[in-house]
Amino acid sequence: MYSCQQVLAGKNPELIAILKFLCEQSHKLTNMGIYYARQLYFKSQKGIGKYDLEKVYKKNNHYKVLHSQAAQQILRTVAESFRSYYGLIKAYNEGTIEHRPRIPNYRKKGGMAT
Repeated sequence: MYSCQQVLAGKNPELIAILKFLCEQSHKLTNMGIYYARQLYFKSQKGIGKYDLEKVYKKNNHYKVLHSQAAQQILRTVAESFRSYYGLIKAYNEGTIEHRPRIPNYRKKGGMAT
């Protein structure tokens, strides 16, 4: 069983602004990873590896703003969702599942991610 710890930020406007900025940057990094993986799949039908996105975005500003472990986890989550999609496509082609799976979509513009 997993538990969640809630941390209340209080009414400190500086802290809230910093947290909002970091969440926006992680949201943008997620969409960038999804964009790269989708384009790679559409153009060459190749899958994205677990560490491929990290190599591509290591010099990016959205990646640098976040702690490296957080940024790596964001990109690994994107790679994991695409790996799941590739598995579903394989199952669809074998006839194991009935409905064709959809490729992972972008997050909504202006949102925040943790």
